[in-house]
Amino acid sequence: MYHPVLDDLRDEGEELDRLVAGLGSAGWARATPAAGWSVAHQIAHLAWTDEVALTAATAPDDFAAHVAEAAAGGHGFVDRAAEEGARTGPSALLERWCTGRARLREALRSLPDGARVPWYGPPMSGPSLATARLMETWAHGRDVADALGAAREPTARLRHVARIGWRARDHAYAVRGLTPPDGEFRVLLDAPDGTVWTYGPEDAAQCVTGPALDFCLLVTRRAHRADLALRAHGPDADRWLDIAQAFAGPPGAGRPPKGAGS
Repeated sequence: MYHPVLDDLRDEGEELDRLVAGLGSAGWARATPAAGWSVAHQIAHLAWTDEVALTAATAPDDFAAHVAEAAAGGHGFVDRAAEEGARTGPSALLERWCTGRARLREALRSLPDGARVPWYGPPMSGPSLATARLMETWAHGRDVADALGAAREPTARLRHVARIGWRARDHAYAVRGLTPPDGEFRVLLDAPDGTVWTYGPEDAAQCVTGPALDFCLLVTRRAHRADLALRAHGPDADRWLDIAQAFAGPPGAGRPPKGAGS
C-alpha cells in the first residue's frame, strides 16, 4: 500500500524528533500541559502506541489479547505505559520511538490495498490508521512544544487532523452517551496556505467555520473553545464544538480557558 499520508506521518514524526533530540535531562523532565506528564511521558506514549499499532498491523491475534488485557485493567493502562517508558534514559527512549515509528510505516506500506487493521474501535484501513497516528503525533507534539515554549508553524499536514476530527463527529457524542443530531455538518476551514479546506455536504443546514489550526486544536482538545476563532452556524453545530474530539477513548478534562484561575 502506498498513500501520501505515510510520507506526512514520517515528516510529522521527524519534526517532533528535531524538537526533542537536543534536550538535556532537564528538558525531558519538563512538565507539559497534560497533568502529570513530562516531555518524556509524551514521547514514551507515542513510542508505545506506535508499537501497539505495529502489533495490530502485523499480529492481530496478539493485539486482540492486548485489548482484552487492557479492558480488564481499565483506562489506566495508557498512563502506566507512559510512566514506565518515561523512566528510560532520553537517548534510549528517542531511539525506541524512532525505530518503532519507522517499523510501523513500513508495516503499513506493506499492507495490501483494502486490508483492515484491528484497533480499539472499529477496524481501520491502513491509511486511516496512519492518519490516526499522525493526529496523535501532532497533538502530543503540541504538548511538547507548549512545554518548551517552542513555536511550531502549521503545515498542510493539518488536513489529516482536520478530516479525522470532522469524521469523528458522531463518536464525540457516543463516548458521552449522547445521540448525534440528524444530518451532517459542513466544515469550512482556512488552511495555512490561504486556501479553504471543506468537509461535508454543500447543502448542510449547519456548519462550522474558522482557522484550520484552531479546529485541529479543538478536536484534539489541546485548547479551550473560548480561546479559538471558530464559529458555529446552527445550534447543533454549536453544541458539537463543545464536545468535539478526534481520538478514541474518554474525552478527558481538556484544557481550561486561558486566564482561568488567575
